[in-house]
Amino acid sequence: MKKVLFITYYWLPSGKASLHWPLKIIKHLPKFGWQPIVLTAKEDTFSHKDNSFADDISPNLKIIRAKSYEPFNIYKKFTGKKSNDQLVASETISKSNKSFAHRFSIWLRMNLFIPDARIGWYFPAVKLGKVLLQEEKIDAIVSVGPPHTTHLIGKKLSSKFDIPLIPVFIDPWVDIAYYQEFKRSRITLAIDNKFEKSVMKNSKSIVFVTETMRKDYEQKYDFIRHKSDVLYWGYSEEEFKELNLINRSDNEIVIVHAGNIFSFQNTNNFWKYLKNEIDKGKKIKLKFIGTVDPAIKESIEKTGLSDQTTYLGFLSYKKMLEEISNADYLLVCTTEPRHVPGKLFEYLRTGNRIIAFGDNNKEVKRILADANAGMMFGYDEDLNDLFNKYNFFNTDKVYVKSFERKVIAEKMSELLNKLK
Repeated sequence: MKKVLFITYYWLPSGKASLHWPLKIIKHLPKFGWQPIVLTAKEDTFSHKDNSFADDISPNLKIIRAKSYEPFNIYKKFTGKKSNDQLVASETISKSNKSFAHRFSIWLRMNLFIPDARIGWYFPAVKLGKVLLQEEKIDAIVSVGPPHTTHLIGKKLSSKFDIPLIPVFIDPWVDIAYYQEFKRSRITLAIDNKFEKSVMKNSKSIVFVTETMRKDYEQKYDFIRHKSDVLYWGYSEEEFKELNLINRSDNEIVIVHAGNIFSFQNTNNFWKYLKNEIDKGKKIKLKFIGTVDPAIKESIEKTGLSDQTTYLGFLSYKKMLEEISNADYLLVCTTEPRHVPGKLFEYLRTGNRIIAFGDNNKEVKRILADANAGMMFGYDEDLNDLFNKYNFFNTDKVYVKSFERKVIAEKMSELLNKLK
């Protein structure tokens, strides 16, 4: 069996959703002739912990952990937080916090940590990776980012040992959505673009999790057209077994948003629409799973939805699936045309109706239409009579099955088999 080294910063017991794709692909790859080995961080101090997927890890899977020097520990001290305080992703880059310490920490993060705040993992991971590759016969390297530091590690090891590299882009690199609201110096951007281009040139094949992102990168680097592919984020069928599903007899409408939601994803018109429907007599409950930007909480409060809104915070993966499965509507907010949220595929699997917001995101709009699962609205669009428009949706379960991660793992094995 051929061996492939996966470089992924996030790994159990991290509860970060970013690990789901590599975790499940790694689980299924041996069925298709590839034995994975994992190079990951020794400790992820930022993310919540969740061991829900412990049973997915084969006892035969070799896992190598390299120490990471975390700038977030410095951030805590700088902003007056305790060392054991749990950081919230949306708050660390929130623009609603006007304190000097917070704003200065963002400037440092955007301009000195290149390509990202995980650069402190680079040298320890490269060092440990070299030892591993001297001991093991590795046929391919797959790096999963963000953080895009993983791709620099992959490039370094690939170049030194002449092993083909496949970087997987879950999000864009230099112009990732949350960078666009902050200023990065010309020098920072020049260095970051140089890093990105070097990885593109060194790669034998490149995987994007959205078609729009692939096309965007092909316009930026036309030399990757012959070696780029799309493997969607997908979902895992086995995770939907033995969920605690509730048959509700009340007339309450439950709307759930799962995952981080940032200030630039604020759907003011939707909050106002919900308030108007409540004033007309509808019973509506709004739930948020994960981190919610303070600006969005403020907007919901000002609209008068505080009593109908519950912030559940971080939940285990199984609990999150139960919440979205028991909902009536699922809310997803895209950030830009290249963004297809990973949770969209878990939403699709539930069969529940999906309310999506995003300006000019044709890919999410197409997926929803093909699945007959819901509609996409612009952030400023008039939402008159929204609920009645959803009476005709019934998710196409056959179409949704094409996004199952076992299917995606097989496609990944086919890409690996083509490497020379």
